[in-house]
Amino acid sequence: MKRSRITLLAGSALGAFCLLAGTASAQDTYEMRIQTAIPNSSLYFKLLEDFATRVETMSGGRLEVEVLPDGAEVKAFEILDAVDSCLVEAGYAWPHYWSGKHPAYVLFSNVPASTGMDQETLMSWYYSGEGQKLYNELTQDVMGLRVVPFLMQPMGPDPLGWFSKKFENMDEFRSIKYRSPPGIAGQTYTAMGVPAVAMPGGEIVPSAQRGTIDAAEWIGPADDRNLGLSKIWKYYYLQGLHQQTDVGELMICQDFWEGLPDDLKAIVETAIMANSTRTQAENLYENSKAVQEYEEQGI
Repeated sequence: MKRSRITLLAGSALGAFCLLAGTASAQDTYEMRIQTAIPNSSLYFKLLEDFATRVETMSGGRLEVEVLPDGAEVKAFEILDAVDSCLVEAGYAWPHYWSGKHPAYVLFSNVPASTGMDQETLMSWYYSGEGQKLYNELTQDVMGLRVVPFLMQPMGPDPLGWFSKKFENMDEFRSIKYRSPPGIAGQTYTAMGVPAVAMPGGEIVPSAQRGTIDAAEWIGPADDRNLGLSKIWKYYYLQGLHQQTDVGELMICQDFWEGLPDDLKAIVETAIMANSTRTQAENLYENSKAVQEYEEQGI
């Protein structure tokens, strides 16, 4: 009798295990493509790949993430609209890229110096203050976009950039064809009389080689090196005028986001915070190395 009961219990346990295994194997899987505004040589592209790996690992493969370089599906300045329509499930750029659509976007990555904010205080305001609530309000209510944004990758302050020649005053600066960010930063240079041209990162080096531009800013010493700017121009101005802060963002199509289970949403949010911390560490380490290399090269 005891043997029969043990057999019955073992059979029940095996049946329950098979049922659970079947349920687990039947769980839905999801794919999220992130269209970025950066080339795959970028330090921040590699950090996004690290984000993708963490999400896939923590989700047990239930959420697969593919990081796409600039222009793979859509061009850099089209990313916000592509995410809104779910042409891609997610995008990566900087909020100030959209400041031409609404000036308030500049407050979420390229905060004016008059606010007193630096990278850390901006991220603190966003995640512990009311910044995230306000950004969602701007994106979803004011702009009417079906996009869920998250700040990540604090990477500023941005240098003024690389120049083909020295300049001593604003009159000389106004004679230089200068690649600037889009939106309010570029508009400010234009208002100062600088012939500023907005273009994505992937177009900077070819434009410099063709002589279309005489100078350019990108992100920082390490990523500028990865982009190849130090091989074109030899004058580097570290103190910038336009971005004392610079924070990237992950934008997710709202329809896709709402379709994710709560545990996968939590995994994405946790990976975003981990990526922000990793970015700060990489910035300090890699930028310091790059500046030392420039000094050794006589830049």
